[in-house]
Amino acid sequence: MPVAQSELTFSQRAKYFASNVVLRGLIGTLKLIPYRWRVPAMGWTLRKLAPIVGFHKRVRRNLQYTRPDLSSQEVDRLCHEVADNVGRTLAELYAGAPFWARAKAADISGPGLAALETASAEGRPVVLVTGHFGNYDAARSKLVQMGFNMGSLYRRMANPYFNDHYVKAISATGKPMFEQGKRGMVEMVRHLKAGGNIAIVADMHAMGGQYLPFFGRPALTSTVPAELALKYKAAFIPIYGIRRENGMDFDVVVAEEIAHSDPITMTQAVCDDLERRIRDHMGQWFWLHRRWKPMHDTPHPDYQD
Repeated sequence: MPVAQSELTFSQRAKYFASNVVLRGLIGTLKLIPYRWRVPAMGWTLRKLAPIVGFHKRVRRNLQYTRPDLSSQEVDRLCHEVADNVGRTLAELYAGAPFWARAKAADISGPGLAALETASAEGRPVVLVTGHFGNYDAARSKLVQMGFNMGSLYRRMANPYFNDHYVKAISATGKPMFEQGKRGMVEMVRHLKAGGNIAIVADMHAMGGQYLPFFGRPALTSTVPAELALKYKAAFIPIYGIRRENGMDFDVVVAEEIAHSDPITMTQAVCDDLERRIRDHMGQWFWLHRRWKPMHDTPHPDYQD
């Protein structure tokens, strides 16, 4: 978990402050460009910066660990696609009205949509789970604009200077927002008890979680979303904002509701569903995350020589 600003060393504060200035400056400059050019421009910028700041190295390492069957050409292509999607997503999160309009116009479909609408009509809470895939905020923005009572759990960024700016940006698409931690959990539970819906990005390395298979490798995964669904009798539904081939628009897909059983079984179902989506759109997942920690030099069970 990120530490409080007061606990950072002077060198850490200086590094975070400098990176905040660069990022804020880049975002501010790009906002001068019309939206239809700004989003691809940010994708292009991240593609150029990715090998310099180490993104490509991390993507390659993750792919070698989980998909050693890929050719070097496929890995090179994915490095660029991942960076492009990250850049576009960052531009969209700070775009405001133009992005909301794209999210509102997104097609929404999937077997879980009827379950979501039924739960809303009955006043039953819903725990929606997603991943850092496509633009996860497109799905939340779509539901907010459809009138669903949406709250979201977010993880505070390690950079305290940029975090305030980031939270302000993501809060603009809908509130309440709950920061991961004790206070945020209390507020989120209160929202669920009142029959609200919450959206949780559930594909991060989670201390205190369970090691569950993800792309054939054990990944430390939080079971809290499933535990919340069970405790508060909430519908448990995966949802995704998948980027279309034009790079600007989205399809919101509401996957089939996951039946209540036990936290591990339900969480594994989330991992499996997300993995299937990623395999169909490999360049849209944030492969630069440290999803598998610690990493080992063992052969992948599905691709042994």
